[in-house]
Amino acid sequence: MQQTRLNTLLDRLGAGIQEQLKNPWRRLATLTIAFLFGVFLGLAISSSAGQLGYLDIVASSIVAIIAEVISALFYSDRWKLRQTLFGEILNALKFGLLYGLFLVAFLLGS
Repeated sequence: MQQTRLNTLLDRLGAGIQEQLKNPWRRLATLTIAFLFGVFLGLAISSSAGQLGYLDIVASSIVAIIAEVISALFYSDRWKLRQTLFGEILNALKFGLLYGLFLVAFLLGS
């Protein structure tokens, strides 16, 4: 690919973000934000699917399939996502999503 000014700018921006996220506290903050966003997604999915009433089973099966695919990718040795920040963020998002769904289930008593 050619080295245009846009490519150079994006490369420098990506390198700067990676350099900033090497700090353990910023990495922890990023993972916490991903977890809390996952909780928000879990609450939003359950409330929006619960409004219609007939999409509960479809939404829960889609969430379960997505969670299993993320787990298979994260814990497999082939992709090595455990060693990357993107993989850790994806796993934290998955944990938050499932935690949010369990929280709603316990609140509703079902």
